[in-house]
Amino acid sequence: MNRIYRWLGNFGIILALAAGLVAWIFLPWQGVLAVAVALLLWLLLTRSGRLALAAGRIGIAGLPQRWGASSVIVIGIAGVVGVLVAMLAMGEGFKATLDRTGSDDTAIVLRGGSQAETNSVITRDQLPLIASLDGIAKGTDGKPLSSPELSQVVNLPSMSDGTDANVQFRGVGPDAWALRPGLKMVEGRRFGAGLRELVAGRGVQKQFRGLQVGRQLKLGNQMWTVVGIFAASDSHDSELWADADVLGPAYQRQSFQSVTVKLDGKTGFSRLKAALAADPRLKLDVQTTHDYYAKQSEQLTRIINVLGTVIGAIMAIGAVFGALNTMYAAVAGRAREIATMRALGFRGLPVVVAVMLETMLLALLGGLLGAAIAWLVFNGYTVSTLGNNFSQVVFQFKVSPALLWSGLKWALGIGLVGGLFPALRAARLPVTEALRAA
Repeated sequence: MNRIYRWLGNFGIILALAAGLVAWIFLPWQGVLAVAVALLLWLLLTRSGRLALAAGRIGIAGLPQRWGASSVIVIGIAGVVGVLVAMLAMGEGFKATLDRTGSDDTAIVLRGGSQAETNSVITRDQLPLIASLDGIAKGTDGKPLSSPELSQVVNLPSMSDGTDANVQFRGVGPDAWALRPGLKMVEGRRFGAGLRELVAGRGVQKQFRGLQVGRQLKLGNQMWTVVGIFAASDSHDSELWADADVLGPAYQRQSFQSVTVKLDGKTGFSRLKAALAADPRLKLDVQTTHDYYAKQSEQLTRIINVLGTVIGAIMAIGAVFGALNTMYAAVAGRAREIATMRALGFRGLPVVVAVMLETMLLALLGGLLGAAIAWLVFNGYTVSTLGNNFSQVVFQFKVSPALLWSGLKWALGIGLVGGLFPALRAARLPVTEALRAA
């Protein structure tokens, strides 16, 4: 019966610990600060706290003699934090790239019910109807600012190993440059109207071969000349651009997939949306380009975050067992020392806290090491991944302070679990038995 009670008690501790860890991971920095201040006040202002601090100093002073074993905890936790932060930084970088794409003063028109350009069709006879709608701004020539566009996925050899990967080849109208003022030509010139010329984003140029100015590419069984490189700092950096009236016939495309327009003032979007709804000939949807591209990142960002968390959790379990192993060995090796402290009047709580302080210090060192590695190696690292349009999106890892903070919380959580049970064992160790065993 006692064994059953003991098993139930341990099971309850594990459940409470799991719930506490989940709460700890999602705890905001204000909550963490409150916990840290409360612990510090307890250590400094109470007798038990001062005893725990004194016992902790003894254990921490002995770490250099046990550095080989202690490094298992530091390296294991550093690996967890490094991998976790790197995975989440990939999701953050992808999301940030698409969030920077588009604006609230431009809108994209798609076929009704379409979630992306890939499954949208806008016929040529709809273009003048769209351009005449209320809410679209006009240029200096008095004509509506709109760009009928289509997107074709093409294959290009990657810079790393030469294998083919998908790239988005976008056909745009003459107003596309005015609608995206953030795009700047950094090399060469823009493509000419009616010519088989293209310009490439700087990001896609770095990731794929054959995109130097003056080079020719065979795309759609036709030769295209690269005449310029542009920088966009958003997802357009991952695209090739050409004249839509040239790209369409090259791929036997008689229609467009979207129309990007400039909105007329703050009320432009609502007026355009109302005008579309009021015209039964146009079964089309409209949203701001910022909202459109932000939605394109949601699914992949969620997948990356879930995958990173799962991988981090699996590695964290391994790190916990490494910490348990190391701290159990440390407690066993310090049995006489702990027994002596108990004989001198150190109660169970100070001993538990002392062992926990030692483990948490090692966990903090591991967390800082892992965060530093993630920052130095991955922050700003450029990669490409498949986006919702089945083409590669070039983006940079974004190791933000928020991710580093999350990594440190994971490290301290691992230290908490890895040190708790050895600490409880140390506190429960009978004094006479420990002195005889030693």
